[in-house]
Amino acid sequence: MSFHSHTLHLTMRGADEASAWYQQAFGAEELTRLVVPGGRLIHVQVRIGTLTLMLADEFPEMDSYGPQHFGGTYGALCLHVGDVDDAWQRAVGAGATVIRPLNDAFWGEREGQLLDPFGHRWGLTQQLRDVPLAELQKLTTEAFSGLTAG
Repeated sequence: MSFHSHTLHLTMRGADEASAWYQQAFGAEELTRLVVPGGRLIHVQVRIGTLTLMLADEFPEMDSYGPQHFGGTYGALCLHVGDVDDAWQRAVGAGATVIRPLNDAFWGEREGQLLDPFGHRWGLTQQLRDVPLAELQKLTTEAFSGLTAG
């Protein structure tokens, strides 16, 4: 097993199914898996492009739970891809739930967000253009001018 400084660890209900789903939806490659007595997976290492993920089943006795236990997730994993429309169709075809449909965003990316069947949120993006910082700040201010602190 080899790891990188950007390896992420995701806990979920059904790490075996998640590995298969990530392979189908995102073209992941499974590298290793470790099974504990009783059949739960403590470690499944997969690679999606240059992103390495470690997947594990929930282990309540170790206070290790996936997002479904808490009723949602706190953030998103972002995959930057060369053809976001193709990646999007693969993920949706594999059963992802659309949270925010694909769109051309003011910050220069085509992007959208999905929820995988295991409760994790994914942002899929493709760079369309570089937006200078001053323009980006102006566009951000305009886009969020109607929001109030909450």
